[in-house]
Amino acid sequence: MIVSPLSFWEKLESDEKHLNPEHHLEESPNTSQWKQERCLGNLLQSLTPQTYQDQRNRLKTSRKSDVPWYFLKKLMMVNVTVREIKCTSASESNSDDTLSDYFDFDDLLACPNKDDSINPLDLITALFLCSDGFVHQELALKMSMCQFSVPLLLPNCDTQQCTLMLWAMRDIVKKYRPSNLSESKGFIEDRIVLSELPMISFVRLSECSLSKSEILNKLLSNSQQYHDTFVHHNMESGDIQRRISNGLTEMTWYLPCGNKNMDIFSEPVAIANLRGDIASFETQFFFLCQTSAAVFVFIDQLDSECEQLMYKNHKAQIFLVGNQQNKNFRFDLVKKLATSLALTKNNILIKTKQTNDADFVKLLRKRVSDVINNPQRKMSVEQMADVAHELGIIVDEDSSECQDGKMKADEITAEIKDIMKYKDQLPLQDKIWKELTCLEKEEFRLRKVGSENIEHYKCKLQSERQKLRKKQNAYGMSRAMTCFISAISSPHRERCYFLKWMRMNLDNLSRIKFSGLRELYKEKCKDSENKQEIKEIDQQLSSSSLGVEHFFREMGQIYEASLYLPETDPSRQQLQHLPKLCAQLLLDGFPLELVDGDASNIPLRWVSDVLSQLNDLVSPKNKILVVTVLGVQRTGKSTLLNTMFGVQFAVSSGRCTRGAFMLLIKVNEDFKKVLNCDFMMIIDTEGLKSPELAQLDNSHEHDNELATLVVGLSDITIINIAMENSTDMKDILQIVVHAFLRMKEVGKKPQCQFVHQNISDVSAHEKNLRDRKLLLEQLNEMTQAAAKMEKKEENKNFTDVMEYNPDTGNCYIPGLWNGNPPMAPVNAGYSETVYELKKNIIQQLGKCESTSNNILEFREWITSLWKAVKHENFIFSFRNSLVADAYMRLCTEYNKWEWEFKKEMYSWVTNAETRISNFGSFAATSEISDMNEFMIELKSEAITELDKLETKILDNLKKYFEQPEGHVYLDEGYREDFSNSIKSLRRQTERSVFNQITTTADIKKGLKELDKIRATYTEKIEKAVCALIVKCREKKVKMTDRELDENFDKMWTETLRTLAFSEQQTSNIFTSVSHQLQTNLSPKGSHACELLSKKSLKDCGLEPFTYKPKGVGENLRTALRQIFTWTDLIRARQKIADRITSACNDHISDKVKRKTNYHDTYIQEILHFIDEKLNKADVDIDMEFEVSLKQHICGSAARKFQKMHEEFIQENDPYRCLQKNKERFCTDFKDVFHKRYQC
Repeated sequence: MIVSPLSFWEKLESDEKHLNPEHHLEESPNTSQWKQERCLGNLLQSLTPQTYQDQRNRLKTSRKSDVPWYFLKKLMMVNVTVREIKCTSASESNSDDTLSDYFDFDDLLACPNKDDSINPLDLITALFLCSDGFVHQELALKMSMCQFSVPLLLPNCDTQQCTLMLWAMRDIVKKYRPSNLSESKGFIEDRIVLSELPMISFVRLSECSLSKSEILNKLLSNSQQYHDTFVHHNMESGDIQRRISNGLTEMTWYLPCGNKNMDIFSEPVAIANLRGDIASFETQFFFLCQTSAAVFVFIDQLDSECEQLMYKNHKAQIFLVGNQQNKNFRFDLVKKLATSLALTKNNILIKTKQTNDADFVKLLRKRVSDVINNPQRKMSVEQMADVAHELGIIVDEDSSECQDGKMKADEITAEIKDIMKYKDQLPLQDKIWKELTCLEKEEFRLRKVGSENIEHYKCKLQSERQKLRKKQNAYGMSRAMTCFISAISSPHRERCYFLKWMRMNLDNLSRIKFSGLRELYKEKCKDSENKQEIKEIDQQLSSSSLGVEHFFREMGQIYEASLYLPETDPSRQQLQHLPKLCAQLLLDGFPLELVDGDASNIPLRWVSDVLSQLNDLVSPKNKILVVTVLGVQRTGKSTLLNTMFGVQFAVSSGRCTRGAFMLLIKVNEDFKKVLNCDFMMIIDTEGLKSPELAQLDNSHEHDNELATLVVGLSDITIINIAMENSTDMKDILQIVVHAFLRMKEVGKKPQCQFVHQNISDVSAHEKNLRDRKLLLEQLNEMTQAAAKMEKKEENKNFTDVMEYNPDTGNCYIPGLWNGNPPMAPVNAGYSETVYELKKNIIQQLGKCESTSNNILEFREWITSLWKAVKHENFIFSFRNSLVADAYMRLCTEYNKWEWEFKKEMYSWVTNAETRISNFGSFAATSEISDMNEFMIELKSEAITELDKLETKILDNLKKYFEQPEGHVYLDEGYREDFSNSIKSLRRQTERSVFNQITTTADIKKGLKELDKIRATYTEKIEKAVCALIVKCREKKVKMTDRELDENFDKMWTETLRTLAFSEQQTSNIFTSVSHQLQTNLSPKGSHACELLSKKSLKDCGLEPFTYKPKGVGENLRTALRQIFTWTDLIRARQKIADRITSACNDHISDKVKRKTNYHDTYIQEILHFIDEKLNKADVDIDMEFEVSLKQHICGSAARKFQKMHEEFIQENDPYRCLQKNKERFCTDFKDVFHKRYQC
């Protein structure tokens, strides 16, 4: 993600004279002193009053000190009109608007007063001179996006030295397609300072009648679209005398797109332009001659010496460019110079009197193309640093902080040979962290609990989590992480340089890796047989991303794992400073990963502790507002935020944002009154509907979880949409709203702002009025469907849940580029419209009352909202609310069919158990006398019955999908799932039926065997006693009672060993009832699941049910509407609860009286009854009431059914019955022994 110093907007707060170019020009203060006093790293504030003011008159200002402000603000919003800012006097502005009948004709010839005006080049030079290296990068990057030339050699009027701006251009990345990749449609993407390109330089000797810069603009522009890359004389303020920018060498690039009809040059080339006479700036000229493939020298008036051109060590080709149309032009001197330089005819270009500009530019292009196609020299800007050092030119990267940061970054990244293998050095965030995520969500959702006791299952999951944390702690901290943590603990500037170098190095490595994989992928796709290889490459493309965020993520996991160590453990104590370190980075403008996009989880303790430390650092100024952007992948979300707020979210094409990142922007003191906050938190999210995730089963779940979380955290959410198509985001929004309805009160009503990108039509807002209304109607329909499902029908509209105005809540933004990249500048309409959007958002934020008033409350809100998201195990699985609603309808029908199925099979089993009990008696109707044969017959009957019921339920499913209404077509994707569920239900029921009748048969057999034992045991005792007496008489000893007991126990054990049946095990009915209750409530939403998890079923139903609402504050809007009926509402709910509880108790008592064994249908029947009564209730029923009532009834039922089950086992288990007779048999044994022994 972002690696930057303070966001550029945070840097414009300072004594204005330090940024006043006029002050710089006239007083010429010491530039190095400026850097010490006011590094531009402190000079910008993000949100200032100027940000909010109307900018209709931004192109003109009467205050000199405002010029740099406006320039910087507009440049940060990549507005290509930025160089048109001028300073005008009050009289001049008034005169434009004054109409008079009288005027002086002499005034028409008067020159306007330009004393107060500033040449754009002077302004740019001054800003670079008084800013730090990080701002240099921002300025250069934004200028490059606008297709402006950027400083290559920056002159310093104080020291008369110039600086090679290598660091300033480090962050510029360009994509282009040279001619050799045209057919394959490949492209090259690289950091521009690393690209070895031929450089063509343009200079002038003495005065020149041709405008060199204007000629260059024509040279680089297509006939269809002219663009001023270089400032020239005929531009706004371009004719103002330059005061400090002479000697400035600018650089730009021409990069082909691979289309012969559009490309001016088929190969990439760098273009340099030296401002001023080479006679005055020999160092710059010699530098260009050493680094360029060709130097074009514009000449009009030649002297006889031309010493600069006669320099023998020129490595570049020299071209002379003259203008015959100038009266001072002397061809003989040109001829003499050409002879001295041994130039050929092709190295001389003369604009004759018959040649117009178009023909001359065409000739110039021909000569430049010849050089580009056969360059004598190619050199990257990075390689130019060596030449600069030889000539005594300062290189901006030579500062000690920059070099220290580079060294520390290189120490880490130099070891990366293979990104996939290198990730082994970051082991805590990969497999272990993903396993922890699964365990954490499973602990809330209980999808795999099966028949296991829920509490035991949760304990097992917690134990597994602790084991994984121990496993994490078992890893020693890798060398990479040791170096990383050490580096970010450095002083501020060195830390910023380190992180910038890290980000650039890692981007470079990822770019190389992606490029190779893309080529391999393209090659393998040519052969359809390589499916497995293509799949593997595709996986590598998804996993080959490595950024600074991965190191911070590892740091977070190291910290979280350390919390499982004892508090006194040195390893834990050594890591306690990490949250404060990260909090400081947040203050410095770096992002914090909120949601790990790879694991779909929040490292909650890490994020919480960082925010706690952040609060400590800024308190009491800790109020925040939250702005989030949400949208489909690759719709320009990060670019939109960068343009709007001046932040630096990563926008490289190789790696898209994953998860969510939050970034802090400080609000200017003057502006705090408008927004009523100290900071603004910007959250950038990964693109939804990602093709990488679309093939996964849980892709909807991933997107819906993320969207619900970030929208819930936001005061305003920007919904970013490509073109007018809002279908994808409409689906996401429906799920977000549905999730909010299912959660406990979300706490605030997030505002919603739709942004439609790539729409330049001025009539878009008017033409799309119908579409906006249709969108709102569809969102309302979905909200109503969701509210009906959740029994919250007071939410009738989308706007009841989220704030949205279809008239003001939509913004149509033109495309980012004005033309065809890579040579297209940013569209002025884009930045202007984004500014209007920003102004609108700030106005909305000024009106909103944030629930998260401060950082600590925001931290708690993250925790509670994420907990609610983790509890939600149903709604996130669906594409939208209509699908969820249709699915719920099908589920309702399926539950009816399933219940009928189970009831009929339960009746059959009950009848079968009766037949088994009667087997062998006079009441039996079967002719079979053998129990085993009878069981075979019963199982055959069971299979027949199951087949019949399975066919019936499958027919019901078929008929359901044949009906025309009810959106059943939306469930077509789930048809096979339900069909499989029916088959699974049949298999499970078959196993259950067989187990039940087998158990009943075993009991029957056992009781029969028990009767035999009872009948024969007296005889067995007689025999055992006689044998014992014979044994005693032989040994002539008398047996004591203790010895008799031992002999009996031995005989008893042998008897039990010979039995054909074993002891029947009692079941935990509470576990079974808990599962049924969990199944019943799980579709009700995360709040229901959360309430259910708070209380154990064993603690429920101990006392009579009393409804105790937690207060009107829980549902404030309902309470306010019903303030006079609140008591009546409580009383009505209690009455309903009493009726339902009484009916259920009667039902339970009836079951208990029958003294049968427990069956799951008992509790299912009770839950069905409760649902039926609650659905028919004419009183508003909330989730707390429903859950507490069901817990009470189920707890009481489970307790009674547990006792009933245990009594049934006690009475009917042959083994237990036999054990009851043990004492009597033992007594009989002793009595017989004593009688016989005395005989």
